[in-house]
Amino acid sequence: MQSVLLETPPGITARLGWDPKMAEHDRKRELAREIVAAQLGIEERSVRIEREAPGQFGFHTQLIAEVDGQEVPLRIRNANFRAATVVAVADPAVPLGLDLRDAHPDDATVREMRRHSHLVEEDDVGKLLTHWTRVQAVRDADGRGARVAADHVRLDSPLTKGWIPDRRVYYQLADLSRDGWVITLAYGAAPA
Repeated sequence: MQSVLLETPPGITARLGWDPKMAEHDRKRELAREIVAAQLGIEERSVRIEREAPGQFGFHTQLIAEVDGQEVPLRIRNANFRAATVVAVADPAVPLGLDLRDAHPDDATVREMRRHSHLVEEDDVGKLLTHWTRVQAVRDADGRGARVAADHVRLDSPLTKGWIPDRRVYYQLADLSRDGWVITLAYGAAPA
């Protein structure tokens, strides 16, 4: 699998990887293993990446890292789109959300974005895609995902901050786009 380190805010590490022959679950585990091993200064084979046990029906499990049978206190988030995967790792107290899309969406994807976005009349597909990835990253960071309607997410006008009005949490938005992929990272501040 080919992968690249992405330029991220301090305290967050992210990698983008792609391989059409590799399963999504294998891609995200391999990328997480690369990041965790580099952060800990150990060999990749010493890091085990597992999915947490589901807490209830419909619970979307997250990846956890283990070294020598002990869980490593890191938050691991991932997003997938076709043959590409992006993984971000940070302190467990930092809320993270990711979204990954092809920079040249097909017609069905554009229709879906228009149908669920409050930018319904937007004719500039690039602007719509940028807006959509930020909305999705905020939904992912919030943790409720699809249970929050996309048009409930609010973004400031420079598209650098996002929030959902029923919670008093604001997320910074970082554009990590690269190699034909539109990637947005939503992240909160670590508690003081």
